[in-house]
Amino acid sequence: MEFTEDQIKRYSRHIILSEVGGKGQKKICQSKVFITGAGGLGSPAALYLAAAGVGTLGIIDHDVVDLSNLQRQILHSTKTLNRPKVDSAKETIEALNPDVRVVPYREKLTSENILEIIKDYDIILDGSDNFPTRFLVNDACFFLGKTLISGSIFRFEGQITTLKPHSGHPCYRCLYPEPPPPGLVPSCQEAGVLGVLAGTVGVIQATEAIKEVIGMNSSLASHLLIYNALEMRFLKVKTQKDPNCPLCGKEKKITKLLDYEQSCVLR
Repeated sequence: MEFTEDQIKRYSRHIILSEVGGKGQKKICQSKVFITGAGGLGSPAALYLAAAGVGTLGIIDHDVVDLSNLQRQILHSTKTLNRPKVDSAKETIEALNPDVRVVPYREKLTSENILEIIKDYDIILDGSDNFPTRFLVNDACFFLGKTLISGSIFRFEGQITTLKPHSGHPCYRCLYPEPPPPGLVPSCQEAGVLGVLAGTVGVIQATEAIKEVIGMNSSLASHLLIYNALEMRFLKVKTQKDPNCPLCGKEKKITKLLDYEQSCVLR
């Protein structure tokens, strides 16, 4: 591809970075990133990926914009209340950067549709708000050999990791073999979440996605980054591939996509 004059101006701060340059920016512009959830994590991630010039952004969310979302879900506004989140997201992203092709999916991810939906994307970014979806996305990415950037938030703490079992790194099940039983984790309405926490975690996910697209060597693969907003502290923990992992271990016990009962986490 050849940059237009407007694109050279828009992405100039990337192009002058020796680690990115014109070649790296072209990779970004030709990349396809899929985001699960147009919520607290998906919002900042989508905005910064769009600003960076990601060529195609796929966004899935079956919900509509609610007033309680606006404390952290910055893709949306008071004007888009009660509208489908994917429509609100598409409108906001296209206003920011018309170069970006937004592909909205107003549906739930299931074991029946996920493989077909994500198969053509380069990077999968998980901002889902429930454990069944997290495990479903992890398993689907494993079966398709996709890099998955996982983020989660709860009250004042966030976690981010990049999952690349196809490159010898852990998958999500290496860290958490099974979802917690339904009812064990407080509901979204009961637990609460600091709104700006979603911004921090979502932007780190976007950073990891851009680095993966460009091909930078540094990554959160085989690491879990834990952020405590109250103490303003980051902790980077080394993770290891579990040889007994039911999905990517030596004796694979999971050979097809599984559906779990709903259990809420926050985003």
